[in-house]
This record gives sequence, structure tokens and C-alpha cells, in this order.
Amino acid sequence: MTNPSLWIDRPADEGPRVATPELRPRVAPRARRRPLRPARRRPWVVDTLAAVAGLGLGATLALGIAAESAGSLSAAGGLATAAGRLTGLVAAYAMVVVVVLVARFPPLERAIGQDRLVRWHRKLGPYPLFLLAAHGILITVGYAQAAGDGVLHQFGQLLWTYPGVLAATVGGAFLILAGVTSYKRARRRMAYETWWTVHLYTYLALFLSFSHQVDTGASFVGHPANTFWWTALWIGTLALVVICRVGLPVWRSLRHQVRVVAVEPAGPGAVSVILGGRRLDRLPVAGGQFLQWRFLRRGMWWQAHPYSLSETPDAGRLRITVKDLGDHSRAVSRLRPGTRVAIEGPYGAFTADARERDRVLLVAAGVGSAPILSVLGDLPEHVDVTVVLRGHSPQDLLLRDEIVAEVRRRGGHTHEVVGPRERVRLTAESFRRAVPDIAERDVYLCGPEGFMDGVRAAVLNAGVAPARIHFESFAT
Repeated sequence: MTNPSLWIDRPADEGPRVATPELRPRVAPRARRRPLRPARRRPWVVDTLAAVAGLGLGATLALGIAAESAGSLSAAGGLATAAGRLTGLVAAYAMVVVVVLVARFPPLERAIGQDRLVRWHRKLGPYPLFLLAAHGILITVGYAQAAGDGVLHQFGQLLWTYPGVLAATVGGAFLILAGVTSYKRARRRMAYETWWTVHLYTYLALFLSFSHQVDTGASFVGHPANTFWWTALWIGTLALVVICRVGLPVWRSLRHQVRVVAVEPAGPGAVSVILGGRRLDRLPVAGGQFLQWRFLRRGMWWQAHPYSLSETPDAGRLRITVKDLGDHSRAVSRLRPGTRVAIEGPYGAFTADARERDRVLLVAAGVGSAPILSVLGDLPEHVDVTVVLRGHSPQDLLLRDEIVAEVRRRGGHTHEVVGPRERVRLTAESFRRAVPDIAERDVYLCGPEGFMDGVRAAVLNAGVAPARIHFESFAT
């Protein structure tokens, strides 16, 4: 049965806010393929990664400490120079860690989820920049003290007369630019394409930093073993990035030959893109995951954007649902059948396998209904499901008919919450009222960032354990 409606904190003098139109009959499901399932998130994966990163940091610190001597430390400017060398090494190692987190290594993605990796990337990202700035300042001060020179004059000398310093400074500027443009305020003011282009220069900056260190660093000049280890670390990181972010996507794109089959309206300002291809049964994708899609047509081929699957994947086709939120998503609505598509992924741990219980609550707003629908279709038949759909108006409940039909088929419950956020709110009390056993359920959330933050706080207050709240953002 489908509940007629859910009214949350609705003023008593107002009438119903939710209209429940007649549901279309469920279409017979297509034959589904069973891909390699994503691994569940395991605490030991995080612990192992932390241990490996810690060992690498220890080895890096050892490189810096071993390069110094009592004589060098006691000389004029020795302490500042030694601190500058050490901060430079640690900054470079931290950059490697930050890059590995977003290298999109498939086993790491399946075990942890891209959103969690990106959060770690963003939290750690500023520290290499701070260390890099400290490196430059300390080295300049140390050299100025040793030469009995002014700091500004010594900086000019380093910049123009020491090999690799100018290039490393340019690389550092690129890194700082990439870091500044990653802050939320800056990202909101620029197009995704601009941000993406700026971040491409990060790899050039890393190359310039590496060459500067191995050519002039006290830990490496005359120390072939140290140079070998450091070079292997950086080449390994480069290989991981190239294989996972270039090689694997190219191979999958050539193998599966994905093309646009049709573009269909899915609601106000939204379309569903139906995609076909070869051997899609071999694509290791599950409901709730997303891919980076690169549509190979003029004006779109050079940029890839993340879109979630909006139905459970099968052997014959894939589907994404895209809402008009900018130039790229608007152009998607104008795609023609036959357009070739390059794919990268799948990514994410927002899947049916993430659940711990056989009772599930799925909450969606806006285009977040797309991954929620694909997760819903991938859940085992015995799972007890309840769905909450949130929108400003009934028309904003994207894919509403399909979700309601699937929930009805399963004998679950659908609640529709419609109205302005300030008047119709999702609270812990309203969740407990609508879903009395919410504390015993896994909860899947998808929608705008502010919506997910609010709902996560509400369900936590309603008694849901943090480990059983599943959500994923599509940050790059």
C-alpha cells in the first residue's frame, strides 16, 4: 500500500499539500545482469590506509633528518634551512597522499566511496600549501642568514640564480591557485569547466616540484638510494593516476561503445538519457553508482560530468536523469540519438550492498530521486522499503511515478512532502511519526547538499546510528 500523503509541520489552517495522481502500471522488468558488487565499507580498510600513509610519512621525515648534521644545524641560518628542507619534503609527500585519494583507484572507491575520499582530499588539501609556503619562507630566511643578506634580496637571488627554483615557484603558485579555487565560495562563482581546467595545472605543478627536489635537495644529491625511493613513489603515483583516470576509462569506452539511444522528458527542466552499448553486462556497475560522462559532440567532448544511474542497470541499457543546472546539463537535453559517449567509472559506495539491515528508508529531493530509484530497484525483494520524496511542488518530484510503482509492487510505503522548506520541514519528530521503526532502518539520502545535511541531522536525532546513514555527493 502507498500512504496517501505525509504532512510535516503543516499549519493547521491549511489544506493538504500533496496530490497523489493515479499511478501508471509497472512495466515488466528487463532481464537484469549481476555485476561485480561493490565492497562494503570496512573499518580495516581505513586503518590499513592510515598505517601505510604513516609509514610513508615516517620515511619522509627520516630522509630530511638524515640529511642534516650537527655542523650544518649550528651554522648561521642552519636551523631555518633545515626546517625549510623538512617542510618541503613533508609538503611533497602530503601532495602525493592528496593525489592518491582522488586517483579513482577502483578497489579504494568500492571500499570507501568517492565522496568520503573527496572529503579527505579537501580536508588534507590545505596542509601541503601551508607547508609549501613555510618551506619557501624558511629556506629564504636560512640562506639570507648564512649570506648575511636581506631576505628580499636573497629571495631574488634564489629565484633567478638557483637551478629549478623559478620553475618550482611557478608550480607552487599553480598549487595555491588550485587550492583557493576549491573553497566553496570560489567554486560557486566559477563554472565547473573553469575549475576543472585550473586543476589540470596541478599535475604540472607537481612535476615541477619533484624535479626541483631531486635535482637540488640535500636528501637526494649524492644519495642514490634516497633518490630511487622518492622517484619510485612519485612514478608510482603518476602511473596510478594515468591508469585509473585515463587508461581504464579509455579501455572501457572502447570496449562498451556507449551511445545515446533517446532523450526523454523527465519533469520540469529535467530529461532522462537512455544509453545503449556493447557488453554492458560486463560493466561492473550497481544501482546508486555514478559515472563521469563525456558526450563526444562539438562543445561537449572535452569535459566530463558526474551523473548517477536513474534505474537499475541491466544487460541492454543504462539511463541517467539530468536536471538543468548549467550549460552542460542544458546541452544534454539537446543530445541526438547516436551520439557517442566516453565513460569513466563506475564510482561510489552508495549501493544496496551498503545496508546493514533488511529495513530501509530512502529519502530524496530533486534529481536525487535518480540514484534513489536505481538503489531501490537493486534491493533484494525481501527488504522492507519506505521512501520519502521531497519537493517544492508536486512537479518537482522527479521520477515519482516509477518510484511509487516500484514501492507499491514491493508492498512498501511512499510519503510525499511538498511545500516550501520554511513551512514544510523534515524533522526528527516527523520522521518518527511517519516511520515509527526508523531507528532500526538503514537510511539512504540523496539531494542538494543543504537538504542532505538537514535530513542527516534529523535522522540522527531520530535514533539512526551514523554507520547506517548512507549518502554520496558527486564532487570531483
